[in-house]
Amino acid sequence: MESKQITEAIRGAGLRVTAPRVTTIGVVAEQPHLQADAIAAEVRKRLGSVSTQAIYDILNALTGAGILRRAAVDGRTSRFELDSGDNHHHIVCTACGRLEDIPCFEQATPCMHPPKGTGFDVKIAEVLFRGVCADCQTP
Repeated sequence: MESKQITEAIRGAGLRVTAPRVTTIGVVAEQPHLQADAIAAEVRKRLGSVSTQAIYDILNALTGAGILRRAAVDGRTSRFELDSGDNHHHIVCTACGRLEDIPCFEQATPCMHPPKGTGFDVKIAEVLFRGVCADCQTP
């Protein structure tokens, strides 16, 4: 994602364009599926002093604005990627933690539906597959 696209995405979401926001999106675009602490470390390498709390606030704002997507791997860990509007799921290795994208089988949004009668208009169905990757299966 180019700097101009990043700036337009931030403005289009009604947010103020700041160096930490632009840099955070750049980091996530270059290295999808990083955890917040790894994103914070990379942003600090590029900008200098930025607090961890500021990065968490930025990630929450960008996720809420639909620029980033949060992939919840377990109850404590989230990883971040650009929200490209495509319909994909994730697979995580239970041995090494590697996370990869998997295309949705139906290619429609949402690709899964809850039972009728819930009263919900479902927009997204998130699926997380768990298993052991090929590298970790090798003795």
